[in-house]
Amino acid sequence: MKKNSLKAWLYLLPAILFLGCFMVYPLVDVLVYSLEEGYSSASQSYYGVGLYNFSYVLRDPYFLQAVKNTFLLVIITVPLSTGIALLISLGLNAIKPLRGFFQTVYFLPYVTNTLAVGLVFMILFKKTAYTDGLVNLMLHFFGGGTVDFIDGPYWAKMFVLCFYTVWVVMPFKILILTSALASVNPEYYSAARMDGANSRRIFRKITLPMISPMIFYLVITGFIGAFKAYSDAVALFGTDLNAAGMNTIVGYVYDMLYGNSGGRPSFASAAALILFAIVLTITCINLLISKKRVHY
Repeated sequence: MKKNSLKAWLYLLPAILFLGCFMVYPLVDVLVYSLEEGYSSASQSYYGVGLYNFSYVLRDPYFLQAVKNTFLLVIITVPLSTGIALLISLGLNAIKPLRGFFQTVYFLPYVTNTLAVGLVFMILFKKTAYTDGLVNLMLHFFGGGTVDFIDGPYWAKMFVLCFYTVWVVMPFKILILTSALASVNPEYYSAARMDGANSRRIFRKITLPMISPMIFYLVITGFIGAFKAYSDAVALFGTDLNAAGMNTIVGYVYDMLYGNSGGRPSFASAAALILFAIVLTITCINLLISKKRVHY
């Protein structure tokens, strides 16, 4: 028995070393940095230990703006992208002959470079001296006015960011949900139709419960991915996100390390731990909800 246990630990050793080096050690290092007050990157010194870095970050207007942007992005894009992906997947599941073709078409944005897609969106929405952009031309066609989506009002910029985020994440969700729908045993549907159940009841009582684990997985990963958003905003609004008012929490951490406010790892570490606490809390809430809503 002891020999088998030793062999099992030897098999686990590479994974344990990997997790220790690239997950546990960085987390401990970030925690240490966040408690060092007045840390200087140049002299590698600090003058005290305490919670000042957290209080500074929580009072920083740039961080509060980043929190607001991130929460709006999460609240809008995760339910919207999941719902649209579910509707498209249901449509693809009903189109048997061309299902593979449409799956490929919908999956193309996922394998395209994020910054490249962002530049295309910027061209579509950006108002320049030569053109108002394709989206504004469409608004003019339907009798609407010109809107500066990239450099204009906050709601317009948030709309573009949410639209872009939904566009980027939806292909992966469509692929997962289409596979989940295809795995549902068709005998359940046959039995339900024999009992006289209509399509809406079949969807609520059979389809949703059967694919609920995949929906839960997409919601959890969607929340985590949206909270880590940064490159999406950079692709649309450039690197100075604070000036555009469109920074995210991850963008704030990056700015504290390498941006105009760079060289402040203590503040960056405090912001990163706050983000970690937020994501952990929301994940735990989702796990509690899933006990009643998810059927395995």
